[in-house]
Amino acid sequence: MTDEAKPARSAQTGWGADDLLGQALSRENVLAAWKRVKANKGSAGVDGRTVQDTGEYLKTAWPAIRQRLLDGSYMPGPVRRVGIPKPGGGTRELGIPTVVDRLIQQALLQVLQPLIDPSFSAHSHGFRPGHSAHGAVLEAQQYVQAGYRIVVDVDLEKFFDHVNHDILMDRLAKRIADKRVLRLIRRYLQAGILAHGVHSERFEGTPQGGPLSPLLANVLLDEVDRELERRGHRFVRYADDCNVYVRSRKAGERVLQALRGRYARLALKVNESKTAVADAWGRKFLGYCFWAYNNEVKRAVAPPALDKLRERIRQLTRRTRGRSLEQIAADLREYVPGWKAYFRLAQTPRVMRDLDKWLRHRLRAVQLKQWRRGTTMFRELRRLGASVDLAGRIAGNARRWWRNSSLGLNILMPVAYFDRLGVPRLS
Repeated sequence: MTDEAKPARSAQTGWGADDLLGQALSRENVLAAWKRVKANKGSAGVDGRTVQDTGEYLKTAWPAIRQRLLDGSYMPGPVRRVGIPKPGGGTRELGIPTVVDRLIQQALLQVLQPLIDPSFSAHSHGFRPGHSAHGAVLEAQQYVQAGYRIVVDVDLEKFFDHVNHDILMDRLAKRIADKRVLRLIRRYLQAGILAHGVHSERFEGTPQGGPLSPLLANVLLDEVDRELERRGHRFVRYADDCNVYVRSRKAGERVLQALRGRYARLALKVNESKTAVADAWGRKFLGYCFWAYNNEVKRAVAPPALDKLRERIRQLTRRTRGRSLEQIAADLREYVPGWKAYFRLAQTPRVMRDLDKWLRHRLRAVQLKQWRRGTTMFRELRRLGASVDLAGRIAGNARRWWRNSSLGLNILMPVAYFDRLGVPRLS
């Protein structure tokens, strides 16, 4: 957004609780929101305008949009439905608002979050300033270490798709005095969906993909958090993932039954096929799981997350892709550091070292495949320092890539070789 698109500074020196919309549409707040929207990038909504296109559009259109927001005549556009594959199968439906609506939602979020967030439970960690998935995992570990080793692992059935608008707006009205903001939020909730060229109305749900959705989810689910606190339970929640830690299965069954009733009052349904009262050791939480060593609870990457990593690395290092090791290393640098940063809490160095060895094994096999002609392979192996005998044995059995990649090649292409290529390490 350029200076031409910036809203004028309000003459007010401040805003009261009943003028949150004015605060949201202030010049400074909208500029900060636009900076965040640009940084997040993201695809175009139903209007087809990219972030860059929208910046140009707002140079002339923003004053009129701002006025319609202030007088209550602004109507959000429908969201564009996008299906994202889930690790366990199926798809997660995202609703992508237009960039203009993402800007407005972000501006609202920046005003509403400081107002509402401090009232949330300290055990809620999802999409909150000062909280993170790592904080949730560490809190869960503390409960298990303290002896609460039965977990009530609750999964809600398509939570974001089934949020009841009336119940949510009732909870919001208890926290927000500005009726114009409440009206605008309801319009965002009721904005239609465009999928495959067909427009449909929406009577429930808050689409994942809009900046406001996580805050709205926390407003609704905070009621369950407070009930768990009143009952003295040890729990941790990240968005719609909630784990309650107890000492016995009998206590866990009682907690689960109470939670079913509490969620039902919010018009939410527990997904019975994914919900369980079980040993904490056998469940995953936010990609992590726990294991015991010398009476100490340790953190580990859950098996499904490890499987997903291996599958992604297999895709990036497939020997039929025809990419050089330098290109593969660049692909790995885009994926591995982010995965490693998220799972840096894992207390399993041996697992990470084994993954590193496996990755380098695959890369050596890729290199051999690229030297597929025996004479080329022999020459390149000799250039790496292989003896005539070793280079001859590998080149003479040229198509056994996987076996040959461990036949002395780990000496010719050691860890330092891949470090120089820029291959990221997991350990």
